[in-house]
Amino acid sequence: MSGENSFFVDGKHLSEAALARKHQLENNPAMRKSPLEYLPGMEEIEPDIRSRVMGHVDSYQPEQYTAVDVRRALNRNRPDEEDLKALLSPAAAPFLEEMAQKARNLTSRHFGNTVYMFTPLYLANYCENYCIYCGFNCYNDIQRVQLTSEQMEHEMQVIASSGMEEILLLTGESRGKSSLEYIGGACRLARKYFRNVGLEIYPVNTEEYRYLHECGADYVTVFQETYDLAKYEQLHLAGHKRVWPYRFDAQERALRGGMRGVAFSALLGLSDFRRDALATALHAYYIQRKYPWAEISLSCPRLRPIINNDSINPQDVGERQLCQILCAYRLFLPYAGITVSSRESASFRNGIVKIAATKVSAGVSTGIGDHESKYEGREGVQENAGDEQFEIQDSRSLQKMTADMSSEGLQPVLNDYLYV
Repeated sequence: MSGENSFFVDGKHLSEAALARKHQLENNPAMRKSPLEYLPGMEEIEPDIRSRVMGHVDSYQPEQYTAVDVRRALNRNRPDEEDLKALLSPAAAPFLEEMAQKARNLTSRHFGNTVYMFTPLYLANYCENYCIYCGFNCYNDIQRVQLTSEQMEHEMQVIASSGMEEILLLTGESRGKSSLEYIGGACRLARKYFRNVGLEIYPVNTEEYRYLHECGADYVTVFQETYDLAKYEQLHLAGHKRVWPYRFDAQERALRGGMRGVAFSALLGLSDFRRDALATALHAYYIQRKYPWAEISLSCPRLRPIINNDSINPQDVGERQLCQILCAYRLFLPYAGITVSSRESASFRNGIVKIAATKVSAGVSTGIGDHESKYEGREGVQENAGDEQFEIQDSRSLQKMTADMSSEGLQPVLNDYLYV
């Protein structure tokens, strides 16, 4: 297995026992639990959406679609599932300019010239999962930190002082270090400083999402990473995250728990990006049909290098392919929000917000406890800060991002909710 995948890295300071266990998991699939086997305490719900999505994905053959199929899709007012498959196929590449123009018109019609801003705040980078492409994975030798309540409030004050009104709270996937109560406390603190509070944490059960919503969380983002079950099994070797269906159903549990909105994503480059993009869009589409009141959004992150392994990069997803995916998302889901993160370059983000995207991050740090140094423009890493999850490409501040978006004729928006 190690020879087949360039993502494997040995931490320099792992104990011999830890290294032995790591290598056993990598090289002996029989030692790993089935990714379809639920762990104790995991809530199971009906798999209707999962079955529909994977039925389409498993039968999808991108090379079978032709220019005729793409033209038919572009001529429709509302593309259906088959049209989406055509728009994501290689046959659509020559139609990218036309797709972009139609996507731009739809984005303008439904969102005007607005672009929404938010920033992530990482609370902890402890993780109990072994996901071999992630900088936080439990076998990666990094500086681990968890913010105290006082530290997280200080970080929030620094971020809020920049004018930011929406925050996304993230943790590594460790219930042991980042308990539900810890995350709930962070939500209550964030509500003091921000109008909108999002979560990107380990998946939980419906009643646990209800608790977090009552603490102040508005929406939940979950990366499925890849919808390819075989590849998922190879990339997630240990931990709760290994349970593929439990992760798949997280957004539905969040909505049942009262969350206002949910966001969907695959990490493009882990597997066949066309199938993963198809699954992401269909997952969001079927959730929207089942829960029509829910706010739905998608994102399109590509792999980025991580600490101790700078060879991790998208396998075959260039910017033109990424643009094709985003345009297909907009044509298929005209009302959905689309987020483009700081994983992408400033030039790409400046262009795509005029075509399909509606939301961008600003003032980003993927490390733990270093917003003060980042926001004050200090060089180097803040003392006692935790290592980052991945490298970003676009490090613009909120002020710089706002100025750049305004110069492109866009209207930056920090919040559009009124709470009564």
